[in-house]
Amino acid sequence: MENRNIIRSAFTVGGFTLLSRILGLVREIFMAKFFGTTLAMSAFVVAFRIPNLFRALFGEGALSAAFIPEFLRARRQEGEAAGWRLARRVTTLVGAFLLAVTAVGIAGMGLAMLRPGWVGEKWSSVLPLAQVMLPYVFFICMAGLGMGVLNSYRKFSVSAFTPALLNIAMILSLTCIVPFVEGGADRRIAVVAWTVLAAGAIQLAYQLPALWSCGWRPEAEFRWRDERVQRVFILMGPSALGLAVNQVNVMLSSWLALKAGTWAPSALYYSERLIYLPQGLLATSLGAVLLAILSDYAAQGLWDDVKDAVEHGLRTLLFVMTPAAIGLCVLAEPIVRVVLERDAFDATSTFLTARALRFYAPGLMAFCLAKVFVPAFYARQDTKTPIKIGVCSVTLCCMMNVLSIWLLPTYWKHAGLALSTVLAECFNGTMLAMALQRRMGRFAWRGVVGGWLRALAASAVMGAAAWGVERAVSPWLYVRMDLQLARIAGVAAALGTGVVVYFALARLFRYPELGFVMEALRRKRAAKKPAASAPAA
Repeated sequence: MENRNIIRSAFTVGGFTLLSRILGLVREIFMAKFFGTTLAMSAFVVAFRIPNLFRALFGEGALSAAFIPEFLRARRQEGEAAGWRLARRVTTLVGAFLLAVTAVGIAGMGLAMLRPGWVGEKWSSVLPLAQVMLPYVFFICMAGLGMGVLNSYRKFSVSAFTPALLNIAMILSLTCIVPFVEGGADRRIAVVAWTVLAAGAIQLAYQLPALWSCGWRPEAEFRWRDERVQRVFILMGPSALGLAVNQVNVMLSSWLALKAGTWAPSALYYSERLIYLPQGLLATSLGAVLLAILSDYAAQGLWDDVKDAVEHGLRTLLFVMTPAAIGLCVLAEPIVRVVLERDAFDATSTFLTARALRFYAPGLMAFCLAKVFVPAFYARQDTKTPIKIGVCSVTLCCMMNVLSIWLLPTYWKHAGLALSTVLAECFNGTMLAMALQRRMGRFAWRGVVGGWLRALAASAVMGAAAWGVERAVSPWLYVRMDLQLARIAGVAAALGTGVVVYFALARLFRYPELGFVMEALRRKRAAKKPAASAPAA
């Protein structure tokens, strides 16, 4: 019964996350329209990696993963007051640290900009944007901790909608302010950077009413000697180290991409954003739900339920992500052309972005592995094992990145960076599965692998059908309607055919995973029925 609740909650979160991804896609359409794959866009992409590094460490990553289980344990063992006391102390210490880092970072980048010769022309475009967006670190990390707290109270909707606020703010800026800014792409991209900073404050403010209703009160408390506070930071340590290594690798990848060409970071970024849309449907949301629920199981010692939830979540994810991966791979160029190609984003930008997307797409099947396995380790308060494996994975990725830039032709280098990421994620997921089995006993891998192979077979048929429809329908439409409408209709026909073929095959051959998904949707609809329909007492 609880497995169904997990998947239903994941779909609830997935709905809001999908909304955020769709808004993010709209945002990227406008970003592509104004900036294409220019140096200004690439500089923004690289600069935005810096606040994302701290968000991974202190917002949605290491600190959140260490804090949520301890917060739940304090509430269960000592009551709500103890839980909120821990939350106040942790947020006070982290907030003070982040403000200090922000001040030092802004000063350091200001000094670097005084000597442009130290950093080169390309990085001279990056630093002013990074300086503007660095204070976003404080807001998004505090919001990330708030999201974790709300998830622990199973208020998944508020935390799931929070990321959408950044996209809404940027869309408003790109439609209402940027078109009227004169002075070229550099001035316009600076406006976008300031919008990011404002959006961070909005994201944090949006969560405050929900946190208040749960029991939060705005108080500061510097008590780093608290045993639970120290345990949170000790648990966070190995995870933070691993994530720091991973984010350094991301920064190195961005630098290598910039070295490959001024267009490369932008092309990789756009392809990543297209990958995030299907990933946000279930993978990211299921990871957020699993961390809270598996931590609850672990606090009660229900280890069989932990294993069952992991297996169930993994089978459902692979059932959804496999056709998404195949679909993006076979329809990469038509999708990029329809979504992004206009104004500054020309045919060359489409070609380069589609090439990266084809290499990223298979990663959807690999990225979901960590989303399921890592919360299981964190629920056991084992942050070291995922990090050890993650460090090995990042090291492998870094080596392959360097080889890609060194050995591949110019316009294949960024595709090599994408493939390196996917291969490293495959290694990471496999090692996590093996390590988790050593600690918890054998999982029902036959069901998981069998479900994935069934999904892969149906997806292959689906991909062939979608590719054939797009190739057959699009030329026929080009001579009968407006070019852009013809492109949209061709891609829509291909995607619609793919969806029908895949789910028809799943139903025909009675895939159990289709039953998991349909049952979760039925229970979600039933949960929305008004309570007034119940018989009066």
